[in-house]
Formats: sequence, C-alpha cells, structure tokens
Amino acid sequence: METWKDEVLEQSFVNIDLIEKLISNENMPSDEEFNKVMEKAGLGKDTLTLEEVAVLLNSSQKERVERIFETAKEIKERVYGHRVVLFAPLYLGNKCMNLCTYCGFKATNTEIDRLTLDLDQIDAEVNTLIGQGHKRLILVYGTHPDYTAEYIAKTVKKTYTVKGENGEIRRVNINAAPMSVEDFKKIGDSGIGTYQIFQETYHEPTYNRVHPKGEKANFKWRLFGLDRAMEAGIDDVGIGALFGLYNWKFEVLGLMSHVRHLEERYGVGPHTISFPRLTEATGIVRHEDYRVKDDELKRIIAILRLAVPYTGLILTARESAKMRRECMDLGVSQIDAGTQIELQGYTKKEKEQDLAREQFTIGDSRSLLEVMQDLMENGFVPSFCTACYRLGRTGEHFMEFSKPGFIHNFCSPNAYLTLAEYLEDYAEEETRETGYKLIKKEVETAPLDERVKKDVIEKLEKIKNGERDLYF
Repeated sequence: METWKDEVLEQSFVNIDLIEKLISNENMPSDEEFNKVMEKAGLGKDTLTLEEVAVLLNSSQKERVERIFETAKEIKERVYGHRVVLFAPLYLGNKCMNLCTYCGFKATNTEIDRLTLDLDQIDAEVNTLIGQGHKRLILVYGTHPDYTAEYIAKTVKKTYTVKGENGEIRRVNINAAPMSVEDFKKIGDSGIGTYQIFQETYHEPTYNRVHPKGEKANFKWRLFGLDRAMEAGIDDVGIGALFGLYNWKFEVLGLMSHVRHLEERYGVGPHTISFPRLTEATGIVRHEDYRVKDDELKRIIAILRLAVPYTGLILTARESAKMRRECMDLGVSQIDAGTQIELQGYTKKEKEQDLAREQFTIGDSRSLLEVMQDLMENGFVPSFCTACYRLGRTGEHFMEFSKPGFIHNFCSPNAYLTLAEYLEDYAEEETRETGYKLIKKEVETAPLDERVKKDVIEKLEKIKNGERDLYF
C-alpha cells in the first residue's frame, strides 16, 4: 500500500473535538442564529460551514424543523426541478477480506455464498437490466485481491459492450475499495462515471471498533481515498456514511467536513452524498444505541440539501417505498429502482431476498416500472440522463453549471427525453399516456429558455419517430 503524499502522517480533516462541541446539548442556537443560517441557506448557492450546519442540527423545535423542510423543498425544486435520476446496483463480487461488524459480506461470515461474476454472467445480468429499461448502473465489489483495478476496468468495459434490443448502458459508476493513484488511473481510463467510497463512520474510535481487521481497518487510507481518485483524474466522486454506527449529528458534520475538504483542496465537492441506514444482514453485530429514526432521517436529508445545494442526494432501496416517497420532496435527487443485491439476482426467476447471497436487507423491492409509475403519479420526472458525463460536464464544470441554476436547461430537458425513450420502448399504453401527460405539463411550466423548449419539442417528436440517445 502506497503512502501517497505521506497521507498516513497527514492530520485527519475530521476534527472530532470540534464536532462533538458543535453538537453538544450546551450549544443551542438562538432565534437570531437560526434565522441567519436559514437566510443564507435559502439562497441555495453556497456550501454551509460546519458551524452553520450545526445550528440546523441543533434546531429540533417543531417550527424550526418545519421551516428547514419547507426551504429544502424549495431548493430541491429550484436546483433539480421535478426530476429524479434512476439507476440500478449490480453486485459483481462478494468476496471480502474485511471483518466489518455490520456487514453480511465480512470474511468470517460462513453463512454467505461467495461468488465473483465472470464476463458471461455479467453479460446476462446487464442484458436483463437493459431489457427492463435501465441506462445507468453502479457496479459493486467487495474488498478482495481478486477485485484488482484491472478486474474492475475489465468489467466496466464489458458492461459498456453489452447491447440489448433497446439500447445499452450509457453510464457505469463504481462502489469499490479505495485504490492507489496508479490503480485509480487504470479504472478511470475505462470510462467510469462516479467513484463512490463510503467512510461508513467519520468517528475514528467507532470506525476502529467496527473495522477490527482487513484493509478497511486503516481509517486514513479510506478517508483520503477520494483524494487519490482526484489526483488520478477522476473528478466525479461520491461520499456517504452508514447511519446507525454512531451519533447521526456527528456523521452529518463528518460528511460536511469531507465536502469542505474536497472543495478546498480540489475546487469541487462530491457529485453525490449517500446516507444509508443500518439494516439487517446475516452474521452481523447489531448497533441499537445509534439507530436513526424516520423523522431523524428526514432531518438529515433536508439539512444536507440546505448545506450542499448542488450535490445529488441518494436514497437507496434499504428504505421502504413509503419512506422514500415521503423523503422525495426534501432533497433526494437519485434513487435505485428494481433493485436486486443478490449476485446474479437480476437473472434469477425468484425475486425473494436470499440473505445467504446478499449484503443487507432491502426495504423497497418494487420493479423499475412500479417505481416510475409511483414517481410520475406524484409529479416527479424519472430520468435516465447521462449527458453531463458524456459531454464533460463533471467535476468543476458541473459545479459551474449547477450552482447558478443553469442546469434547468440541461438536466430537465434530458430527463424528458430519456423518459420519452422509456415510454416508447418499454411502457404499456396506460403508463405511456401518464408519462407523456407529465412531460407535456413539465415542458409548458418549467423555467426553460424558449429556444430550449422548442428544441425539446422537436427532439420528443424525433424519439417518437424512432431516433434515440438525443440530449442537450
């Protein structure tokens, strides 16, 4: 393992003492402090400081929480419109050398079946996903010597080569172990989108306790993993914490410490933030002391939307359909749909969960079509857009577009076009009617430039006439 810029000696950017002080019961904000932070947050332009986020975290009064929720809804609509980006996770290997106490994949769990997909098995899984209508995948790997940078790059390239009856996967993201700069370059050259590394918990003593052995036991190697990705030229990265291992307020400020570190060092923050809650799995140690309640998760989402308005917020199928529906307005901009986390789960006929082959319990097992219908009936536009990646609007360039709100003339139109593709290629008549009615309403009411609106209408007609992969 390389020491990259002597980072093992570099001081952690997570200041435990400061964070604990900021979230202490003695640090209750006044009305003046709360109002000042909310006025800044309401602009939806700049990342909040740790101190400002702490003011929101420490404001548990009903009227303050309601104001946070309402402002989060306003910013979500202003920055992202009504669109919700859809993707599917594809697990390629569950071998693992780590002993994470909370994970079903840990090395000592003899109850789980171990498997690594070969290229033919990957072909079958990806073909199935394309057949359902997916265009965006995130490939997930355990931490094991078999999952080298070369293997990951090979599987990414294979995924892109699979051609289905109605197209192909247009963007592949990665969730895998931290790599060296050299290995990140190999993976980056395969054409990936976002590289995700979840720190799990930013509280180092807790981290050390729940990661007793394996490569993942090195807190700083993981903490600075995305720095190495950035140095390797991967400017599109995702962060996350597993809520339920430690105090949820601490983890929010840990995530914010990571956001500000990336902004200050590289001029660009994370493209996405994820906030999964700890769920059941085989052979795990339960962590009941820090269980995050539903109302607390909603506060986490709303506060993150205020704190980092330009960043995508991902709410996974760990949550129930009901919970995901309730959280959509508060700031969530990406969700997985039709999710199977079992190895070879998409080609399996039986869709019931088999925890002997899976990492954790999922709460939303609906099909992609069911999720899309639910979104559309509630006024959200399902999006499979990948244009920003393919046109170089990533990293700092994405920030330039998204912060001023110009994204309305790119992402919203692209959402309409990718939804139209789905309606033409996969939907039954009732769903097609619902979808086009929603698109018509959006085009008429969204804050689009007149030129863009005209182009959208023209491109929609081209899609109805058989053209595909049109975007702004």
